[in-house]
Amino acid sequence: MTVIRRSVVVDRRPEDVCAYVLDASRLPEWQASAVTAERLDTGPPHIGSRTRVVRRVGSREVPMTMEITDYNPPYSWSMRGVDGPVRGLLRGEIEPLDEGRRSRVTLELDFDGHGIGKVLVPLVVRPTARKEMPINERRLKDRLERGAA
Repeated sequence: MTVIRRSVVVDRRPEDVCAYVLDASRLPEWQASAVTAERLDTGPPHIGSRTRVVRRVGSREVPMTMEITDYNPPYSWSMRGVDGPVRGLLRGEIEPLDEGRRSRVTLELDFDGHGIGKVLVPLVVRPTARKEMPINERRLKDRLERGAA
């Protein structure tokens, strides 16, 4: 499998970046394929927290559930898809820069295909995600630097 890895420098503190990227309600603001997103539990994010995301895949809207598998705020987190034929595997890292005034955000994305997903991942999902990642990183930078979170 080929991991998709992208980084962007954001003029915001790691704490601000972490709070924004893990706020499920904000996902559609910066992820181009996210139509809606909602936390399925309450309280602050933690290992085991789940988020239901509806993504636009071609002309279809596909629901999926993501679960936090590692959480070290404000520096790193990991999530994995728990249902559907295509399950995302995401690792995020936030590196403080300039004494914590700015942050380097690195996202690593991979996919695990189940059933028909084994065919879809290399043919459709990975190429689409590779095209979307630069858009998402620009949107993330823009939203955070314009005062979100």
